[in-house]
Amino acid sequence: MIKFFIEDVDFKVPHPRKTKSWLQRIIKAEGFTLNQLNYIFCSDEYLLTVNRQYLDHDFYTDIITFDNSEEEGTIEGDLFISVDRVRDNAQEFNKSFEEELHRVLAHGILHLVGYDDIDDDHELEMRNKEDFYLSNP
Repeated sequence: MIKFFIEDVDFKVPHPRKTKSWLQRIIKAEGFTLNQLNYIFCSDEYLLTVNRQYLDHDFYTDIITFDNSEEEGTIEGDLFISVDRVRDNAQEFNKSFEEELHRVLAHGILHLVGYDDIDDDHELEMRNKEDFYLSNP
């Protein structure tokens, strides 16, 4: 099950049913089973507080992913997304808000299935996967 929550921003997920279906296809394509995903949409300041409190990082980010899965091959997690960051990144990279939002939504799932962006090579691999799923809605 995928759930969308809104914290301290005025925001509605565009095409929620279609988006959930697309996210489920990504999970299945990666060979995983969905248990529960909670996407929490919030402001920069809200996510900065989460980043400081749980990760001891003092910087803005577009997404923080918490993996709550207890069984291998199963996805369960909480994904906090800054709507402010997504909006700014869309503008910076000359993308639509919806495209950048989808990139971030997929990015969180890719973290949960084992991809990381810890260095340039891994970041490129992850970006290629995001591009693949963005081109296959």
